[in-house]
Amino acid sequence: MRLGVLDIGSNTVHLLLVDAHPGARPVAFASHKRPLSLVQFLDADGNINDAGQHELIEFVLEAWEFAARHKAEDLLAFCTSAIREATNGAEVLARVKHETTVTLQELTGREEASMTFFAVRRWYGWGAGPILDLDIGGGSFEMAFGQDELPEYAVSVPLGASRLTRDWLHNDPPSAKSVKELRKYIRHTLKPVVREFKHLGRANLVAGTSKTFRSLARIAGAAPSGAGPYVKRELHATDLGLWAQRISAMTVEDRLYLPGVSDARARQILAGALVAEAALEMFEFPSMEICPWALREGLILRRLDQLIFDGPLDPAPHVGLGSAVPVPGVGASTGASVPAAVSIPIPTAGRQVN
Repeated sequence: MRLGVLDIGSNTVHLLLVDAHPGARPVAFASHKRPLSLVQFLDADGNINDAGQHELIEFVLEAWEFAARHKAEDLLAFCTSAIREATNGAEVLARVKHETTVTLQELTGREEASMTFFAVRRWYGWGAGPILDLDIGGGSFEMAFGQDELPEYAVSVPLGASRLTRDWLHNDPPSAKSVKELRKYIRHTLKPVVREFKHLGRANLVAGTSKTFRSLARIAGAAPSGAGPYVKRELHATDLGLWAQRISAMTVEDRLYLPGVSDARARQILAGALVAEAALEMFEFPSMEICPWALREGLILRRLDQLIFDGPLDPAPHVGLGSAVPVPGVGASTGASVPAAVSIPIPTAGRQVN
């Protein structure tokens, strides 16, 4: 079946279509995205203004029609910190539903962290042992740790790269004083959180699961995205420290010449590097692996699991029925406090699609 995941993030709005069925890895079919920093549309009271709402609604309509045109059977639509933390977030969600018929599910920070961890666990498998997952978004920084499919502990803090850039790094290039103050603020914010994680034990693997981590790894010499998802990519703390220092002296225009840095992320890559550097240092890990799966994949995989739980699972086409072995029924979900992804059927009639 073809599934769509509509992700309303803090930096971009992104629709990903994948072909998948229960028991198989999701394979990307097509995507449609654009840069949209909703935090740039906040007024003095923290409301997303009318211009920002108009941009959001236009993209949701584009995504809806893109999914219908490519015959998606399911659409999972969600939003994260940009709308979650807006003063008028509930009103924005209601307006989107009224004008597009699409219901955006608002994920909490812990739900984001948990579903991202779920994707990481599926990617690396049980053999990875305890995993610590780190994810730097535009508005928040998610951390999760666990030995099972869902984490034992998951938390979100307001250390997103776009947020920190807007609040702390006003000049281009930033002043040495502002970088120093931001470093201090990041460590002050992370200190009590890291202390909670240390009670849980030490991870065998630290994974980074965001565009920010992928860009930083690419800057530090990791393989480009064109090399495919199965190439191992690592990011070392020593490289992070070196590149954070270099990037702090560069203008936004100069950063565009760095490998893996897009127009949308050139301004905020320094803030992301400072968060990543502090996290590895405070968790006391010399390096991390870059995982190609993250929140969108976690929601897709969770949806596929729902399909197994909700009905019979037919054998794959290549499995002969004569040799099939009866399998005991699958029980209920794990009981974790993470809600199942909401499925939004795409009508076959009604809206005209060219």
